[in-house]
Amino acid sequence: MKAYWYDNSEVGYPTRPPLPLRAPTIESLTSKQGDQRLPHDSGRAVSPTELAKLGVFYEKLSTIEDIDTLAQQRSYKNRDEIVVSPDKMGDKYEGMVRNFFNEHLHEDEEIRWIRDGAGFFDVRSADDDWVRIRLVKDDLIVLPAGIYHRFTTDEDNYIKAMRLFKEDPKWTPLNRGSETDHNSQRREYVQMRDSRAIETLVK
Repeated sequence: MKAYWYDNSEVGYPTRPPLPLRAPTIESLTSKQGDQRLPHDSGRAVSPTELAKLGVFYEKLSTIEDIDTLAQQRSYKNRDEIVVSPDKMGDKYEGMVRNFFNEHLHEDEEIRWIRDGAGFFDVRSADDDWVRIRLVKDDLIVLPAGIYHRFTTDEDNYIKAMRLFKEDPKWTPLNRGSETDHNSQRREYVQMRDSRAIETLVK
């Protein structure tokens, strides 16, 4: 895992040129400046302690027994695996990666254990800046319900991850807007995050 402040350059998933121009390959897309899958590393590191203040939990786990223990501790009842890659998703890949990169929240924890490949989770800080978190094999991350975030693959366009759920498997993003700012899970998250910040100042 490597976490750092995002470099704030304008990004997105490069769009294909209109027909009849030849569509670019994945390799040519990733070479373009501003691609969301580039590192965008500002050079300013963010520690696991700072992530914890945002409610983000990180751990390095190498065995399924470790996951079973964590699942019992955090009351996760179900799990599945997802592969995000052009080979697995075909023509749907680019649309899915764009969708994952829309800023959103969930009303449940989001937990991912990386089994292969790599990718980036971006989470909003208390000041609404982006913190980018690069995850590789055996990295586990838990994002709290209500935190604004987004996800993208890296330039290799491949990641395999286990997803854990407290109830039935689902992925329901609520894209950021005025309604999500007043979402009950969002309000609870902000209260938790700000109380941790106050506790830090008191110490």
